[in-house]
Amino acid sequence: MPERRRPDTTAVHAGRSDLHALGVHVPPIDLSTANPLPGVGTGGDAYEQLAGGGRPDPAHSHVYQRLWNPTTARFEDALAELEEQPEAVAFASGMAALAACLTAARAAGRGHVVAVRPLYGGTDHLLATGLLGTEVSWAEPETVAAALRPDTGLVILETPANPTLQLVDIAAVAAQCRRPGADPVPLLVDNTFATPVLQRPGRHGADLVLHSATKYLGGHGDVLAGVVACGPAWAARLRSVRAVTGGILHPLSAYLLHRGLQTLPLRVRRQSESARVLADRLADRPEVTRVHFPGLPGADPAGLLGRQLALPGSVLAFAVRGGAAAAEQVAAGCRLITHAVSLGGVSTLIQVPAALTHRPVAEGARPDPGLLRLSVGLEDPEDLLEDLAAALNAVSAPPLLSSAG
Repeated sequence: MPERRRPDTTAVHAGRSDLHALGVHVPPIDLSTANPLPGVGTGGDAYEQLAGGGRPDPAHSHVYQRLWNPTTARFEDALAELEEQPEAVAFASGMAALAACLTAARAAGRGHVVAVRPLYGGTDHLLATGLLGTEVSWAEPETVAAALRPDTGLVILETPANPTLQLVDIAAVAAQCRRPGADPVPLLVDNTFATPVLQRPGRHGADLVLHSATKYLGGHGDVLAGVVACGPAWAARLRSVRAVTGGILHPLSAYLLHRGLQTLPLRVRRQSESARVLADRLADRPEVTRVHFPGLPGADPAGLLGRQLALPGSVLAFAVRGGAAAAEQVAAGCRLITHAVSLGGVSTLIQVPAALTHRPVAEGARPDPGLLRLSVGLEDPEDLLEDLAAALNAVSAPPLLSSAG
């Protein structure tokens, strides 16, 4: 692993150590789908090595983009350095990254998963359906140990959690994964909401750190990607799954993500500042019954802010009086804020999770139908507040009486 630097410096320089020797300042983009083979024997050896999850031999060919791509590898190296992990493996989407983790665990004969809700709706759905041959046991953060079985291959949690921003003590869960007389169960933490700027799960015992790179890592709403930072053994297993299933991240997307990392610390900190302003002001609105945000009083009883999570982040959720109908009206009434799924971009987005991203979740675990999730962008928070106020005022205003004529 490269020499450790402070996050802002790492974000700018990671994955670029060889540019001077190449005589360039910006990383090149390698779009080749196929690469010349030095010979039949060496080509075959390279194919076997890469398809098995190995890293390329400098003297051999990369063979085929599905197996390896230098531009994608640059982004992987940069993200691994930011997460303080030895390696990272990038995929075509966050769900492809999660599917690879589940497939790798299942292939090793460990098809049981323990998961802590709430999770992203797509993650919850994939686990609940057992589509990839896995079986899930749902647990609370403090009951993970009791849910473990001899065939448990992964423990999965998300913190801050989607969409209620619940915080989970990673170290406490990691401790439960270490069973007396048995191999520890790998802990996978979805770090999408926090990013490595605010939280590094590996410091607290996580074995795999997953990101929907579509969100903050790209930061501009124009890249679909996923990535898992982990140790060498898991990286080799994930690369093997990726090579066989074809889930590798396209090099152009990898280039855009690598570029996006350079401004990640600036964006995340500024967005978090704005989110704190919005959370405070929304909490005072009569139309709002509850605001979910780690920075509000009472929202962090375990004291994880400052110890595990550097700042509260820039996603918040709030429930409105009137339930689903009122939430729908607020989302539709915003003019500056865009009613759309996803999060982590430079523009602010709002959506109703129970009706969209978390619609596939089991009814008992589904979010409040009157809950709205707000991903705060880089706009001036006062402009965002004015837009939200207008939408909330429209919900609370009494309907106009029509005159009889």
